[in-house]
Amino acid sequence: MSEQQHDVLDDSAAVLPFPARTPHAPYYAVIFSSTRTDGDHGYGAMADRMVELARTMPGFLGIESVRDEAAVAQGRPGITVSYWSSLEAIHEWKNQAEHRVAQQQGRDQWYAAYHLRISRIEYDYGFVR
Repeated sequence: MSEQQHDVLDDSAAVLPFPARTPHAPYYAVIFSSTRTDGDHGYGAMADRMVELARTMPGFLGIESVRDEAAVAQGRPGITVSYWSSLEAIHEWKNQAEHRVAQQQGRDQWYAAYHLRISRIEYDYGFVR
């Protein structure tokens, strides 16, 4: 894939690609950095459900997430970046009812700390061997 061409995430894809396939810039990234509390306590199932739900939202473009159980056990942070077509799409996702329940559960149970940033992507490129 050249730096001029990107494949938009195909809704029929069984597995989310890494890196996420996004359209030509501009688009938006929601960068969620977090440190988890000990134990799963339903986190994995909810995280899977949130990806499934996000994929149904208008404006969702893709997601990339980096975290492993060893990192959780050692208190190291993880990062999830979701990509969206507009700020309006991000706002709709933030306020989606099931996602709001997950957000509250995250604050109450799953996260020791988190930080969220929203950025506009002006340019991107990559390399694939």
